[in-house]
Amino acid sequence: MMKKILLFALVFTLLSGALAGCSPQGTSASRPSSGETAPVVINFPTAGSGGALYAVGAAITNLWNQEISNVSASASASEGGLANLTLVSEGEAQVSVAISSNCYQCLNGTDSFEGHAYGDLKVIAGLYFNPNQVVVTESSHIARLDDIKGRRFAVGPAGSSVYGECVSHFTASGLKFPEDIHCEYLGFSDAADLLQNGTLDGAWIMSGTPAAAVTQACSSGCRLVEISGDTTRALQAQYPWYAPYTIPAGTYPNQDQDIQTSAVKMVMFCRGDLDEEIVYQLTRTFWENIDTLGQEQASLRGLTPEEAVQDIAGLPLHPGAQRYYRQIGIL
Repeated sequence: MMKKILLFALVFTLLSGALAGCSPQGTSASRPSSGETAPVVINFPTAGSGGALYAVGAAITNLWNQEISNVSASASASEGGLANLTLVSEGEAQVSVAISSNCYQCLNGTDSFEGHAYGDLKVIAGLYFNPNQVVVTESSHIARLDDIKGRRFAVGPAGSSVYGECVSHFTASGLKFPEDIHCEYLGFSDAADLLQNGTLDGAWIMSGTPAAAVTQACSSGCRLVEISGDTTRALQAQYPWYAPYTIPAGTYPNQDQDIQTSAVKMVMFCRGDLDEEIVYQLTRTFWENIDTLGQEQASLRGLTPEEAVQDIAGLPLHPGAQRYYRQIGIL
């Protein structure tokens, strides 16, 4: 009897080992070793594929792919900041860029995001300023924002970030918007073409400098109109994201003096549930290679970590980004 029991036990042990060896999930080779980390996929929507912002996103994601072994990041074309925020809030993307005003509105569920707040939005870094650039034809004789009353003026696509800038600035200048203006809902390239042939009196361009559309228009005899410090200060009292900005003389053809305007900072943000260690690595790698990125993309040139946590409308940093900024003594 004892021999039969021992024989049964031996057969059971051999069969168990054989079955375990045949199972695709039962071997150590099928599982990551203790030193491996599962790859993290990061979708990074930007803007139109022909624009500068797409190139910026591509440069950043290429860097992350090269320097962080467990990250697979890719830039993708999108409809811009508002769409980017929606994609991230819905989990279709993990990291993206938008102006701080739109991020603030998304976080708090106001304006375009009323009823659709994403309260877990977090910041990786404040990037460069996006200045408001009001370009007009010489023949329009427009000298101030309130001179645009009754003129044919491009205000960006309906519902866009540019349209929102027109709402706030023209209202602060005493105009009724859009009633006081003959609005044309155009993108930058179309607006530049119409400025060039004199069909428009002016256009609102919000972009890093130099903006191709503004260069095109100024090459054809157009010029920039200042946004006064008083207007910017009035806006700052109501909206926490505005800052004064100077477009230096010589930025555009025939621009022989500095132009004062307002600006909103571009922000790189992410989902709050993105792993802290991953965000730390994204942040560290970005800043440790910022000189190389600046050589590739003019809008990233001269950025500093110190300025990355300033003028971001009080938006919360991701804990992984916080860890990096504390490590280098900024926070």
